[in-house]
Amino acid sequence: MSPTQEITAAPAPGLTSTDLAPVPPASRTWGTGNYAALWISMSLCIPTYMLASSLIEGGMNWWQALLTIFLGNTIVLVPMLLNGRAGAQYGIPFPVFARASFGVRGANVPALLRAIIACGWFGIQTWIGGYALYQMAVLWVPTLGSLPAVFPASWALATGPALVFLLFWALNMYVVYLGVESIRKLLVFKAFFLPIAALALLWWAIGAGHGLGPILAQPSKFGSSAAFWAFFFPSLTGMVGFWATLSLNIPDFTRYATSQRAQQLGQALALPASMTLFSFVGVVVTSATLVIYGHTIWDPVVLAAKFESKLLVSVAMLAVALSTLATNIAANIVSPANDFANFSPTRISFKTGGYITGVLGVLIFPWKLIADPSGYIFTWLVGYSGLLGPIGGIMIADYYVLRKQQLDVPALYQYHGRYAYRNGVNSAALAALVVGILPNVPGFLTAIGALDKGAVWPGLVAVYNYAWFVGFLVSGGVYLGLMRRQPSH
Repeated sequence: MSPTQEITAAPAPGLTSTDLAPVPPASRTWGTGNYAALWISMSLCIPTYMLASSLIEGGMNWWQALLTIFLGNTIVLVPMLLNGRAGAQYGIPFPVFARASFGVRGANVPALLRAIIACGWFGIQTWIGGYALYQMAVLWVPTLGSLPAVFPASWALATGPALVFLLFWALNMYVVYLGVESIRKLLVFKAFFLPIAALALLWWAIGAGHGLGPILAQPSKFGSSAAFWAFFFPSLTGMVGFWATLSLNIPDFTRYATSQRAQQLGQALALPASMTLFSFVGVVVTSATLVIYGHTIWDPVVLAAKFESKLLVSVAMLAVALSTLATNIAANIVSPANDFANFSPTRISFKTGGYITGVLGVLIFPWKLIADPSGYIFTWLVGYSGLLGPIGGIMIADYYVLRKQQLDVPALYQYHGRYAYRNGVNSAALAALVVGILPNVPGFLTAIGALDKGAVWPGLVAVYNYAWFVGFLVSGGVYLGLMRRQPSH
């Protein structure tokens, strides 16, 4: 199938739209610089900072944390490039690419799983922005910090932060109502502000911490090598999980590439490097807080609230909220909104999909996910990597091993074609997905406290530390075994 081949048969209703149709070669304008800029922009966000600082809080020293982040991002770069190749070759987005392996209807399963994870990220970013505004507001209206509790104690949600969080959430929903174009200027603001703010924070940490020497001299907190490895492997899985969502839907971006080399080189140069460099700020600043305050502060919003100047804190928190708003709409609303719309194009518009994303983002209780480093890494990042790893394994095995990188693009938009399987669903892919997820379920249930560790075989608990890797390999292998027993489509 030629990459320039277009859909010749009439696409089936519900399987195509302006957003889902292949991008014609003349409209593919993204070069190496565009992909490098994309990853630099996406890496410069508060969760990246918290990713690094959580490793310091968890017990690593500076070089152990940076090495873990670099390794994780180098590993996730591999499926990123492999899946991205199909987008650049055929100009198709992720939900359409998934139809080759899951079926034209079955592709809604991986698309919706990915969308739900994006909803969680939307909630986390909204909480970060809302809490930044709360830290600013409570300086000027101290009574916000002493409002009576209205939520159940189990929610661990104070009234003041909740009110400001909901207001910031409503602002996000208003932007969805206005349309994505309204956020363009904020994205430009973020691109200029966050690098400057990161350098300013780094400068402050080095000065207040009496130079890099005392900061980087902070030793590892692990008492033995066994304790270190017990923390390292799930942390590495969490680093892979950080971009596991994008490793699936990267065709949404590479479909605009001028060439394979452009998207491959741009991503390879920018992803591991930008994540590691920005993480260095988080590592140094978090290590400096131990020198300055006597204990580590891993949340930059909490740290900024400790500055003495009300005006400085207010400006910093407003800037964090605005840059978070820009990142949230661009990274965590557009993709899931399109996925929900793809599920039922005639009933769910982009705006409706955005509203669904917003509601689910609140229901996931994001303030609990980032309340402490262990929850952020072991519950959130590792947990969802166990869902997305199997999807990646199936898609890559299908495209590279079974189909030898050859797709029939018109058939991806037809209910009666080689990707129709049975009623539009490839049962082999769904079975492989379930088999790949199951080994990680006991460990996840113990991580969230639903099961006591003593009630689960220790080997199954340990499997969870490698959730993404286990799911990727198991599902990919099972899928190949099941497909080779089926007649060729």
